[in-house]
Amino acid sequence: MAETTETRQEGTKGIGLFGLIGMVVSSCIGSGAFAISGQLAQVAAPGSALVAWLIVGLGFLMLALSLNNLGANRPDLPGIFSYAQEGFGPFAGFVSGWGYWLSAWLGNVAFATMMMSTVGYFFPEFLPGNTVPCIAIASVVMWLLTIFVIRGVESASFLNAIVMVCKVVSLAVFILFSLFLFNAGIFTADFWGAVYNNAVAAGTAGPDAAPLGDVIQQIVNCFIIMFWVFVGIEGATVMSSRAARKRDVGKATVIGLACLLAIYIGCSVLPYGYMSYTEIATLDYPAMVYIFEDMAPGWGGAFISIAIIVSILGSWLSFTMLPAETTSEMAEAKLLPASWGKLNAKNAPQLSLVVVGACTQAFLIVLLVSEDAYDFAYSMCTVAIVITWALAAAYQVKWALQNKRPAQLVIGAIATAFLVVGVLFNGWSYLLLTCVGYIPGFVVYVQGRRSEGLALGGADKAGIVVITLLGVLALVLLAMGIITL
Repeated sequence: MAETTETRQEGTKGIGLFGLIGMVVSSCIGSGAFAISGQLAQVAAPGSALVAWLIVGLGFLMLALSLNNLGANRPDLPGIFSYAQEGFGPFAGFVSGWGYWLSAWLGNVAFATMMMSTVGYFFPEFLPGNTVPCIAIASVVMWLLTIFVIRGVESASFLNAIVMVCKVVSLAVFILFSLFLFNAGIFTADFWGAVYNNAVAAGTAGPDAAPLGDVIQQIVNCFIIMFWVFVGIEGATVMSSRAARKRDVGKATVIGLACLLAIYIGCSVLPYGYMSYTEIATLDYPAMVYIFEDMAPGWGGAFISIAIIVSILGSWLSFTMLPAETTSEMAEAKLLPASWGKLNAKNAPQLSLVVVGACTQAFLIVLLVSEDAYDFAYSMCTVAIVITWALAAAYQVKWALQNKRPAQLVIGAIATAFLVVGVLFNGWSYLLLTCVGYIPGFVVYVQGRRSEGLALGGADKAGIVVITLLGVLALVLLAMGIITL
């Protein structure tokens, strides 16, 4: 029997199933998993948080199933941005890819601030994470990771899988302690937040206390926080061109999502049975450090702090590889100049990696004037990537219509609606600021198209004008103080 393309591919060096799952899990589990219990406690009672997890879990399941279906049926498409390009044209492909690129290195900025805040557990002078010494140390770490990836993407992926095991084990220890110490009475004492809201209304909850709002408002306020911890769910899809077996890509995404949901719900909800959510809401970031310090006095805080640093380094490594991989593939698709896709002797897109490093460095400096550097960075990262996710889900809808697959149509429609509604509920100001990031990208996009002798269409020009105007509006609102950093 003649050797098939799939068989030949399986015999070549590439990222296997375990490594792809590692890309998904390790990319997602960074700083957010360790901070989420405190963040959710500030906006939602336990019951509302559980309902929010149900909604968000189903929404991301639909996205994972969409990516699984597209990966299985369109293995010829190299990365997540190519779904938008195939479905809606080159400009949509650029918008998707550039949004992903923005999101990835903005995620690195969030990792940097959280890592330095965690170092502050040992050395308080590093708090709150965006001082000059913090930025200097984070910059050194960022460039070391960039150099490491420049020396070889596949070897970096293998290390990332090892880091995945370390971070999952540390989170499992925290979950086991939370289960053992769980007190149902504490967990259900104010299950929907009514007691706290009444205390705020009566003026007995403290001078700075703000009401949580009704259950619907609490659920909505959870969305942007929960979206952030799933940034990276597309990691296997982005690295599909380097997979040893294409069919493993979708499988890795679904398996990774199942693992993540179990971990996130355990880490964020179980602690409410140890401390009341109002107590957790007052803890410093990342809250898990201080919860576990109380659970395991003498060693718990240090254990989780070290786990956070290792975890962030793993995610930071992933988010150094992923944007460079995307821009390299965009160059091959003629959406960026060819120089962005040029590979060095180690098969790594060196120019793209250096550009990502430079942009991350610039934004780290900007964070010196940010009031809440971590929240700003992760919110920008999340909103930017939702653009990419939504366009991929929209292509799932188009593919299902073309191929008369009603079940896949429902999956894609739910995923698209979930992503669009979720980001509009929480991120209109960040959505406008993201448009600013597209303005320099349009210059590169035009250069890439012209270098290939390809003219811009009317829709391209209209899209550039609209997004540029929205970016200018964002800058005006920023100058007026309506939007703040």
